[in-house]
Amino acid sequence: MADKWKHTALLVIDMQKDFIHEDGQMLVNGGRAIVPNVIEAVEVARQRGILVIWVVREHDPLGRDVELFRQHLYNTGKVGPTVKGSVGAELVDGLVIKEGDYKLVKTRFSAFFATHLHSLLQRAGINNLIITGVQTPNCIRQTVFDAVALDYQSVTVIFDATAAATPDIHAANIFDMKNIGVVTPTLQQWCESDA
Repeated sequence: MADKWKHTALLVIDMQKDFIHEDGQMLVNGGRAIVPNVIEAVEVARQRGILVIWVVREHDPLGRDVELFRQHLYNTGKVGPTVKGSVGAELVDGLVIKEGDYKLVKTRFSAFFATHLHSLLQRAGINNLIITGVQTPNCIRQTVFDAVALDYQSVTVIFDATAAATPDIHAANIFDMKNIGVVTPTLQQWCESDA
């Protein structure tokens, strides 16, 4: 079992104040409810010796690195969403990057797009991914589909440690991911499993 976890990483995606807090600029309505489960998933991962990777958005204050459809959010004279160094870019309370964890900055939906995540995981001998965070139809889904395309042996999305704007949107995207071989246990099921 210990060998299994050496080849596994937990990705915590976009659990930042701008996505989770009520006054966040990019609020995901279901995000706040999953915070306790994400905290628990991180704790269990650390107990198992699983590498925890904090995948966060951090943008240039002028929005030069954001998607074109979001560019207008950075030309308002106010601080845009998840600008590097802003309060909105911080992890939500209860989630803390600790020694041995890894922080990865992305500027698009997928944690793999224009980042070094794949080479980092390959170098660490990781071929199994556990996914938590927000939001299911965007950053979770795109990261998962890229992981499947890159032939990760096992991709798991913890059903109640991921969220979207509505339960229906979340369920529809989970359904799509299950159809490409992704495992979608609840947090309790994952905690009780050895895989």
